[in-house]
Amino acid sequence: MTFNLSSYVLAAGRSTPEHLALIIPGEARLTHGEVLKAVSLRAGALRTRGLAPGARILLRLGNDPDFPITFLAACAAGYVPVPTSTQLTVPEITAMAARVDPSLVVAHDGISLPQGYGCVHPDDLAGPSLPFEAWSDGDPNRLGYIVFTSGSGGVPKAVAHAHRAVRARASMHQGWYDLRPEDRMLHAGAFNWTYTLGTGLLDPWTLGATAIVPAAGTTADALPQILATSEATIFAAAPGVYRRMLRADWPDTPALRHGLSAGERLPRATRDRWRQTTGTDLHEALGMSECSTFISGSPSRPAPEGSSGYPQAGRRISTEEGRLRVATDDPGLMLGYWQEGAPQPPEGAWFDTGDRVRQLPDGAIVHEGRADDILNPGGYRVSPQEVEEALADLPVSEIAVGCVEVSGGATVLAAYYVGAELDTQQAEAHAAARLARYKQPRLWLRRDALPRNANGKLIRKALA
Repeated sequence: MTFNLSSYVLAAGRSTPEHLALIIPGEARLTHGEVLKAVSLRAGALRTRGLAPGARILLRLGNDPDFPITFLAACAAGYVPVPTSTQLTVPEITAMAARVDPSLVVAHDGISLPQGYGCVHPDDLAGPSLPFEAWSDGDPNRLGYIVFTSGSGGVPKAVAHAHRAVRARASMHQGWYDLRPEDRMLHAGAFNWTYTLGTGLLDPWTLGATAIVPAAGTTADALPQILATSEATIFAAAPGVYRRMLRADWPDTPALRHGLSAGERLPRATRDRWRQTTGTDLHEALGMSECSTFISGSPSRPAPEGSSGYPQAGRRISTEEGRLRVATDDPGLMLGYWQEGAPQPPEGAWFDTGDRVRQLPDGAIVHEGRADDILNPGGYRVSPQEVEEALADLPVSEIAVGCVEVSGGATVLAAYYVGAELDTQQAEAHAAARLARYKQPRLWLRRDALPRNANGKLIRKALA
């Protein structure tokens, strides 16, 4: 059976062409019919470039309809889109481009470009429309698109996904979102982040729903008002965004059904604050660029307190020895990491995600952090997430823990925080009441901001 990612994503919208597909508040409103027409036109324009089938197309596009249109057009025409963050510098994007060797770079003005590659602005792509019925079909397992990991643990990896990966996302529609065709999904992230691309765009369009993405430069404190005025029914963001927006004045949001969180562990205090503020629940998901999300809470099965939720229907996981692994035959798992012009598939029956977890008797998964995040102060193994959870009630905006080497060569635990100066004695008493002595910070260090990557994930190694 042949398959095309773009045909699958846009099929539902063909039957409701007048229904809104995309809203960028204050900038753009497109119906499903308009998106389909734009994708067909751009797919035809790409075909006129004479690219070889399967050619990689590097996307250097901002939060603009050009991004999803070009991404889907590339897949529709038989090419491989490679979305990248607009925040990358020239040296960074040049190194990444060299790894995937794109045949074409599609870029907006003002965004850093890779050296040594031909670039074209979306407005300069012209040609005859490629009708929906003529879109490129083929083996569902063929290469569909490439994304780069965030690089929070080191050098970003190029992750190669098959066309079929988008079909595997259906397990999230009920296992996490409770997504319906009439929903309006507001996602706070940038288009080029895989969390936004999948949850914020591809999944709503797959069901014929409406995607809402804020314009570039929108601050977290503006999001509550956008939630209200756009009548969003579902909101999605990373925990850091939730923390910031929950400090803003909150309007009535009667249309809102619930929120979704992913990207890093959701603190219990953030979930509690969201519940108190909105009267709705906040559902976490655990996943990664290599397999999107596969563990989550949902409206029909909320995650028990302290856990990330349950394996989604159709997913096969292992928690042996406290390491989270995904079956290598999972249809949502990557083809492999892109190396030397081809994806290198995972070996064996299980793919190790690098996450440390434990499974509760009812099957819920408790995330205990990344294996490479384990701290080792004084020879003790300490989970930073556990310590941060215990300190979440302190009167600060954000807090994270790491290790610091002090005079004499000893390594101690340090708490880095953003906000007003803490009373150290009170903070130490707070920690002592909740944590074993070896898990308590010895240093309390105030910072203007915590180090985060372009997607808002904490860069723990940069704390010191």
